[in-house]
Amino acid sequence: MKTQKLLFVALLLFSLNNYSQNWDKIEAKDGMHYISHYMQNINLDILGKYMFNGQEPVVELNEYGNGFYQLHDQLKRPMIWGLECDESGALIYKKGFDNAKYTLWYKYTTKQEDDTEDDANWKSVELTMHFNTKKIFIQGERSKDYKETASK
Repeated sequence: MKTQKLLFVALLLFSLNNYSQNWDKIEAKDGMHYISHYMQNINLDILGKYMFNGQEPVVELNEYGNGFYQLHDQLKRPMIWGLECDESGALIYKKGFDNAKYTLWYKYTTKQEDDTEDDANWKSVELTMHFNTKKIFIQGERSKDYKETASK
């Protein structure tokens, strides 16, 4: 009897994990979008610190959709992030000759006294992977090196 219960619980957990939602729905100024920060969906080496010419301003993408975004001549601000995907959680991207372009969505999680209404909204920027140089760029100016993932 204990073995049957244990097997049932294991099967239930496996089912929940396989059929769980792997995306979030966000509302931006231009409408609804789906984003994912779940690494089993993304399967790219994107986590880490993106530097501008080896220094600040930086963008940090951490696990579970957390991180920091820093604009020029401003302090780093905590944010949440995700890559645009479709309703099934599959990433949306455009493949070029030697690169792939994704849309990174981010939103600040803290408010500053000089924030505008626009600062509270979701914002999108380009995240591009360059296969020949093994570099990823955010906004074309902040970069980090990456490694190929096993299941690519």
